[in-house]
This record gives sequence, structure tokens and C-alpha cells, in this order.
Amino acid sequence: MMKTFGFFWIFILSLFSVNSIADDITEFDYPFLLGNWYWFSNQQDGIESEGEKYRAMHVMFKSDYQFEMRLLRVDGKVEQWAGNYDIDDTNITFISQNEDEQMHSYLLNYNRFVLDGAHFTKLAPEHLAGNWRTKTISGQDVADNIAEFALSLRPDFLFSAEISNQAGKTKEHRGVYYLEDDQIVLLYEDGQQDNQFVLNGNNTLTLSNEHFGMEAVLRRE
Repeated sequence: MMKTFGFFWIFILSLFSVNSIADDITEFDYPFLLGNWYWFSNQQDGIESEGEKYRAMHVMFKSDYQFEMRLLRVDGKVEQWAGNYDIDDTNITFISQNEDEQMHSYLLNYNRFVLDGAHFTKLAPEHLAGNWRTKTISGQDVADNIAEFALSLRPDFLFSAEISNQAGKTKEHRGVYYLEDDQIVLLYEDGQQDNQFVLNGNNTLTLSNEHFGMEAVLRRE
């Protein structure tokens, strides 16, 4: 029983990126950059830049090196543009058609992005954060003695995952997660889990991995 339990744990939280395709986000050099980032002015009259005052900014980064940016001015008007970006460990360059290239210094971790001193916060998809517990688990490698899989996804992109067998033995991993579109990656000390996810309403989360034939349906606690 314990041998089977150990195998399933390796299966459910393992380094799946070995067989990832070329455009898999586990192969992207700056995965923490991916997603939707927001900055809000802490001053009532906004922050001035190049003669305009801005109240908020939203920028989305994709793994194909595309970006979209929107700036909310104090007068209520929205400026927006899109294009490509280039990035190294210290600078990011925005490249848009009919616009001059703009290079900016930055700092980045799993949930904070500082662009030329402006602090951005990343937001997860609506209804994804929360405590989830399995309703069903199925797949060619899933053993009958697996009792439960619990997953906690925090809005600050930290997670904990715990699996239990019928004998009451448990194992837990903690780490950070990142995502793009319907792909979510749980990154922890010894590896990572890479799955597709679907949010069905507010209270059902489905995780699947086609390569391993696994599907887990979780309910919000």
C-alpha cells in the first residue's frame, strides 16, 4: 500500500516539464512575469508622467512575448497599446508599432513587479483562490487507496497541497504557483506540477494532465 501511495504522490506532484512542448510555460525564462499586473496611485491627484497624470495602470504579459497595457488618466480617459517585449535580468523593453521603444529597469518575484519604482501587484483569475478538496480522482495511474487530495491556492500566489491515503498517511508540499490561460504550474522545493485547469462556476475546479491521463475534480471548501 505504501509503495502505491508513494508512486501516486510522485505522479500527482512531479516534474512534468520533461515532456513539455516548446510553447509550454514551464520552459519560459521568466514565468513569474506572466499574468495581469496592476498599479494604483496612492495620491488622490495621481502620478504625473510626461505631462499627464495617471491614477492606475494594468499590464498583461504573455509567454509569446506579447504585452497589453492600459493607463487610466485622472481625467478618466484610458490610454492603451500593445506589442512585443524583450526582457533580461534587469531591463524590459516595450516594442509597439509606430512608437519608440521604451526600456525600463525592473524587479520581479512571484507576486510583485517593480517597474521604474512603480509597484505592481498580480491578480489571479476570479474565483481561483481558495481551499479545494477532491470530489473525484481518475486516471490510469491513480490507485484505489488514495483517499483525498487537498489544494489551497492563495491570492498572493502561494499554495499548499496535501494528499492522504486510506491508512491516514499524508504528505504535503508548499510553494508558489503561476499560470497562463488554462495552464497552472505548482512550483515547490523538489519539483513542479504542471496541469490544465477549468473553473466550473465558483465552486468546482478540475485539474487534468493529458500525458498521464489524470483528472481531479475538486470542490471549494
